[in-house]
Amino acid sequence: MLNSVVLSLAVLLSAMGADTVERAYDYYRYHPMHEISDWMEQTVKENPDVVNIVQYGQTYEKRVISLLKIGVNTGEKKKAIWMDCGIHAREWIAPAFCQYFVSQILQAYKTDPKMADMMKNMDFYVTPVLNIDGYIYSWANESTRLWRKNRSPGPADCGCDGTDLNRNFDANWGTIGVSFNCCSQTYPGSQPVSEPEAAAVTYFVGSRIDEFLCFLTIHSYGQLLLVPYGHPNFTAANYNELMEVGLAAAEAIKKVHGKQYRVGTSPAILYPNSGSSRDWARFSGIPFSFTFELRDNGTFGFKLPEDQIQPTCEEAYSGALHIITYAHDKAFNGAVAAAVANLWAVLLAAGLTGTNLM
Repeated sequence: MLNSVVLSLAVLLSAMGADTVERAYDYYRYHPMHEISDWMEQTVKENPDVVNIVQYGQTYEKRVISLLKIGVNTGEKKKAIWMDCGIHAREWIAPAFCQYFVSQILQAYKTDPKMADMMKNMDFYVTPVLNIDGYIYSWANESTRLWRKNRSPGPADCGCDGTDLNRNFDANWGTIGVSFNCCSQTYPGSQPVSEPEAAAVTYFVGSRIDEFLCFLTIHSYGQLLLVPYGHPNFTAANYNELMEVGLAAAEAIKKVHGKQYRVGTSPAILYPNSGSSRDWARFSGIPFSFTFELRDNGTFGFKLPEDQIQPTCEEAYSGALHIITYAHDKAFNGAVAAAVANLWAVLLAAGLTGTNLM
């Protein structure tokens, strides 16, 4: 009798353990929107000291746009990093990366002094899915899997829905790399920031623009790191530095799984475009603005197999972390160096240098 009870208990515990394993969040498969929303809530519950959810807009279909704000509450105004994923509905690897990125920085925060330092100095604002309506629509069935745009209706005489959100920002809007045929994949909308999703980002980031050191927007595919600007007639004032940082990030990416990412402006290595969030961020004064185009180079395209999620995320994390660390160190180590230089100048002026200090 005792043996049978013990056996039954063992079976029960085993089943509970298996269920627990099955319920652990799987970062290496694609998740529908409701699972991503649940994951956001769970992340806050597991990390209440450094994570909270911020609601900052609504989609056309009245779904709430939310982000995870990640950082140590110091009680002081902090610098910030922006990352958004899923601005194009069909690019499922992008939301997968945002979730992976969050999980990794939260793990690193507990053991890595550098990440702990960055979380004290900066807040990370991460939107796992910006184009929620379009993302949900891309999950509806196979015929909608490659949907790109949002779900707002086109002009009355059009008959097609959706605006390309990454052509809708107020950055050389409507001038190149777009089509005003509302059925086109690159239809930029009726005017700049006509779409509620673009308006949400514009207001949230724009209202605290001085806080942001870095703006990263995650896309697929092509294995590219794109720097501003998408219009060939414009060059970012810090273009050389952006290229230097981007090339170093690409080298960091290559070291993980050997994948080569090309670096440059969109006209140079992809195609010209206007109205992108990347360009808007740089025009608005955020010094480091990059678009990541994740795997692959066209073999699977937007339907990247789930067995490539892990290596894609691992390499992209390495590249993103390089950019973020560079932006952080320039802002904070540079500030320390400037303060030391200023102090030294004051000491020189007062004659308190050299042997006078002994």
